[in-house]
Amino acid sequence: MHAESSASCSPRPRPRPARISFSTVKLPVLEPRPPVSSSPYLASSSSFFSRVSRKKKNDESQNPVQNVVRSAENLLQNAWARWGPDEKKVEEFFNKFLLGHRERWENRFLSGAAICSTSLALADNRDYKRPEKIAADRLPGGGQGSSRKGLSVPAGAEDEERVLISEILIQDKDGQDLEDAELLATVRCALKACKPNFALTTSEVQEDVHRIIDTGFFASCMPTAEDTRDGVRLIFKVESNQELKGLVCNGANVLPTRVVQDAFHDEYGKVVNIQRLNKVLDTLNGWYRDRGLFGQVTDVEILSDGIIRVQVAEAEVHNINIRFLDRKTGEPTTGKTQPETLLRQLTTKKGQVYSLQQGRRDVETVFTMGIMEDVNLVPQPAGDTGMVDLTMNVVERVTGGFSAGGGLSGNGITNGALSGLVGSFAYSHRNAFGRNQKLNISLERGQVDSMFRVNYTDPWIEGDDKRTSRSINIQGKPSEDSSYRDQNSRSPGTIVHGIRRDAPSSVPVHGGVTIGRLMAGVDYSRPLRPKWSGTAGINFQRAGARDDHGQPKVVDFYGGPLTFSGRAYDDMLVAKLEIVYTDSGDNGSSQLVFNTEQGLPIAADWLFFNRINVRARQGLRIGPMRCIASFSGGSVIGDLAPHEAFPIGGTNSVRGYDEGAVGSGRSCIVASGEISLPLVGPVEGAVFADYGGDLRSGKTVPGDPAGQRFKPGSGYGYGAGLRVDSPLGPLRLEYAFNDQHARRFHFGIGYRN
Repeated sequence: MHAESSASCSPRPRPRPARISFSTVKLPVLEPRPPVSSSPYLASSSSFFSRVSRKKKNDESQNPVQNVVRSAENLLQNAWARWGPDEKKVEEFFNKFLLGHRERWENRFLSGAAICSTSLALADNRDYKRPEKIAADRLPGGGQGSSRKGLSVPAGAEDEERVLISEILIQDKDGQDLEDAELLATVRCALKACKPNFALTTSEVQEDVHRIIDTGFFASCMPTAEDTRDGVRLIFKVESNQELKGLVCNGANVLPTRVVQDAFHDEYGKVVNIQRLNKVLDTLNGWYRDRGLFGQVTDVEILSDGIIRVQVAEAEVHNINIRFLDRKTGEPTTGKTQPETLLRQLTTKKGQVYSLQQGRRDVETVFTMGIMEDVNLVPQPAGDTGMVDLTMNVVERVTGGFSAGGGLSGNGITNGALSGLVGSFAYSHRNAFGRNQKLNISLERGQVDSMFRVNYTDPWIEGDDKRTSRSINIQGKPSEDSSYRDQNSRSPGTIVHGIRRDAPSSVPVHGGVTIGRLMAGVDYSRPLRPKWSGTAGINFQRAGARDDHGQPKVVDFYGGPLTFSGRAYDDMLVAKLEIVYTDSGDNGSSQLVFNTEQGLPIAADWLFFNRINVRARQGLRIGPMRCIASFSGGSVIGDLAPHEAFPIGGTNSVRGYDEGAVGSGRSCIVASGEISLPLVGPVEGAVFADYGGDLRSGKTVPGDPAGQRFKPGSGYGYGAGLRVDSPLGPLRLEYAFNDQHARRFHFGIGYRN
């Protein structure tokens, strides 16, 4: 139905109690069935002639149809005079007459204009062949006019004869007056052309039948005409739909019951309206569509007791296949990756209703594994089962290789140009054993020192259903006396043990101290719940200080200790636990990180401590403007090596200060606020303000390195800068002032920690 309902002309009936039942019977996908409605064409009378009215005598000679009518009347009178009250013989005679002349009448009249008489029907349903319909492009009467929407008019409709209608009645299918006032008003509102004392054509009556059906309240409408003393009476016999008393929904396995109940809530106890019913079904289909699910309403049936049966078809996943394609030809080939490694990454499983959104996320998940150049997912019908087969096409990357390079070391170059030369060698494999396991080995060798790293990561341990990953790390810097150091220390020597700005220029800025570590450990990570993840691990560390020549060093330039034990290095076995919450959306993002480390004194001289870190970040978009607020803090209880103190100040802390220039303490807090606006293309402008302090804990660090260097212990900075999006993350160039009336440029890559 395409026309607007006319039910608005009358109030809605009051709802009545309804019953609802659901079935989980799974049925194959069916072709959608259109809503129930009656034929829009006019129905003819059961007899060849209906009641016959009389036309003006001056029109009879010009109207062949009326001539037929007059002949039939005369014949009927003669038959009645001959056989009298014997109605059976009269009917037999009359039928023989009709059959003998039908072909002549059809050739004469039906091939031309549509037959129209006062009865509105001249054809027997059993034998009459409907003339071919054409789109109406002329209005009755011969003049040019606008076409009638959705209607077909018999050829030659512009020549249709008009019949004067004296009375219009609305009756039910049994011929009784329509008692329902609301439905009666609806029919009368739908009648636009048919009015008493108007001359009508068959097409105009047909259009009003369309309008009655298009209100959605009626299953059928049959117009008939009767000749009365006052003229022709036009009667519309309508059959209304039933009242909705209940609902049965079959095949809805993922469609929530509440959604169906809410969709039909306003229809209970009312006469079923096809227009409103279509909107309800669109609501159910929209639920599937909004979630990208392969499901829809395929059939609706109004049962005899006022129960609506809704059939839903949901396309479940029948099978999932992995197909490897050649990088050059695109033809199917044998892949190096185990299919199970890819299949377990998919959240789409067999037996689930297929979701486009879920499939899109699965494609992104496989692509972010880093071992595929291209990934796509193709759904196909699984035969006649009503289910879906999924084929994931993947193109593998080159999995690994060797690399080598060279450069200059900042530490070594102070002892001469040649001593600063460094060579590097690395091997990496991103898909070891075809299970997406990562292996990285690197070695750097120079004249002064060398460094090695080994990292092995299994992103998903085989046989684990919690997506647990495992990472094993070994790294260090061996020197000639078999001590170790690593320039990637959490607290480099220049941050805590650097030289004051008023020190002689002949003294190295880093105070001749480099903190190095030997580390070996294993970490396990897994998702805890949506947006939450956790990491637990244990590692051994040996940390100590070296001078520029690689020799052990136990005190700094100002005589402060460099280790907690007083030896050249400190040993510690650290158990780690970290909880991370992340969330993002169109209006912003948020992150919360809680980290704790516990030193385990397995040996008497191993450090015993507890270290806690908390970081929080909240981003908010207001139109084109982006606002970011961040906070971080931490504290250490127990044994603390000086170089493990919290450094405050620098690019990722308080801008406007050098790295670690605000202070270093057992505890710290840092807060920051930033507002950015887009400028040109990927470039953004930003203003910011930072504050940080050691909560007066600097003096509790062994040797008080912050006090020895006259660090203020707290400070703030503010300024402006530019942001440029890049594959490495945001590139940040900033110019900041601090509360000591100093100013600095800062350059950083990525978001602030």
